[in-house]
Parts: sequence; C-alpha cells; structure tokens
Amino acid sequence: MMKTIGTVALLAVQAMQVSAFSGVPSVRPALGVHSSAARSAAHAPLFASSDDAVDNNNDALSRRDAAFKMVATTVAVTGMTSISPSLVNAEGEDGGKLIEFTVTNLGGEEGSTGTFTVQTRPEWAPLGAERFETLAGNGFFEGCRVFRVLPGFISQFGITGDPAVQAKWKAQNLADDPVKVSNKRGTVVFATAGPRTRTTQLFINLADRNSFLDKQGFSPLGEVVSGMDVVEQFYSGYGEGAPSGKGPNQGLIQAKGNAYLAPNYPKLSYFTKVTVK
Repeated sequence: MMKTIGTVALLAVQAMQVSAFSGVPSVRPALGVHSSAARSAAHAPLFASSDDAVDNNNDALSRRDAAFKMVATTVAVTGMTSISPSLVNAEGEDGGKLIEFTVTNLGGEEGSTGTFTVQTRPEWAPLGAERFETLAGNGFFEGCRVFRVLPGFISQFGITGDPAVQAKWKAQNLADDPVKVSNKRGTVVFATAGPRTRTTQLFINLADRNSFLDKQGFSPLGEVVSGMDVVEQFYSGYGEGAPSGKGPNQGLIQAKGNAYLAPNYPKLSYFTKVTVK
C-alpha cells in the first residue's frame, strides 16, 4: 500500500514539474494590472521577481510557483526525501571564504541578535560563490531584510534596502552554474526567475527534503557552517509574500527598499553587519 502511494505521489510530482513549464496556464493575471511592478506582484514567481525577465515570463513562473507549492505539500505528506537524481552531498572540500552575518530582530523581537557563518564553495558553483562573496565584501547585505521565511522550507533575502543600489545590479545577470550538490538543509542558493536570471536574491534551505529543487536548476554555492539555530529564528510571522500571502511585495521592495519594509513589516529579521573573514 505504501509503495503504491509513493509511486502515485512520484508520478504526480513529475507531472506537475512538466506542467509547470507547459503552455497551459494555471494562474490568471489580476484584472487591471498594467505596471511592471504590479505584474510582478500579480504573478509571484518561484523565488525572484526582480528583473525584466520576470515580466516576459510571468505566466510560466506563476505555473512554476503553483507547481512548486504542490510538490512541497506532496513531499511533506508522503514523507519522500528526494525526487532528484543522486547528487554529491553538501560535504565538499574546504575552500572559498567564511562570511559572518550578524542578525537582529530574531523571532521578531527588537534587540534579539545572533550570528551565523556561511562558507562559500567555489567547487560547487564558482560563479555563484564569486557573486555572493562580492556582494558581501561590498556591504550589499547590511540592512537587508529576510523578507520571505517559510518554516521547513526556505528563508529568502538579497534585496538591499537602498533602491538606487539595487538598481545597479538589475542587469548583472549571472550565467547558470550546473547543479553539483543537492539542496540540503543549510545550503545557500541564488534565487532565480528562469535561466540566466540570478542577480542578488538568495535563500537558505531549511530542510533536507528540498532536494526536489535540484532538477529545477537551483545550484547551492555554499552552506551555513555555524549558527543554523540562528537562521531558524528568522521571523516568519508574515508568511508568504504578496499577492498569495500577507508578506512583503517583492516589486515594492525593489522600488522602495527599507522605506517600504521598516514601517509595514517591522518584525522582519535583518542583517546589521556582514564580515568576510
């Protein structure tokens, strides 16, 4: 019986993965939506909704988002731990740089702080690791809010609080790194809105079962080597982002930065200091 359920669940997942990129729409645009920012909000893609590519691929990305959520639910219900091919585990050779993040507003409580450290792994994703190190070294992440926290799944960040700074990175798309390691708990990954759309947004995997992201091209660039307990305390009370949830609208974060987030989402955890060691 359990084998049958597992087989059916796997087939359902595979079907959803295929349909996520098919020409059959699953999410309709909201009536009266005309502006680029509004279109981004109305078609919240899987992770990143920042670049011009998003406007050109909103329908496909919305289907991808819907399929992704269904896959996550299926995985949680059936207990499946992986639907991707066997990949190298997140245990690569030492290398890259250690980057320490100081975080405040843990649990949504003002003054509650902690630190966690990420080690980049160039042997996993050389382009992604280099971009992450560059952003950290330039102070890009300081003041960044962790604007999307879904317990048991991911914590997402990487839109700076200054729209002028963010705009400079809008067209700085990275070529894709092949997926060499699996999306295990603690791995750090660039968000994407499709091929060659990685810029500044990232997420930290909060569960080992996220390995189903491997087939979708999400390539880990490093991992949290200390302070994962701090990562687990990022404030998650706002839930999924707009328009599907009550959390922040990525388009408005892009346009207004922390001037939008601070008064409207004051409990979000954010980085006060980032040090490349």
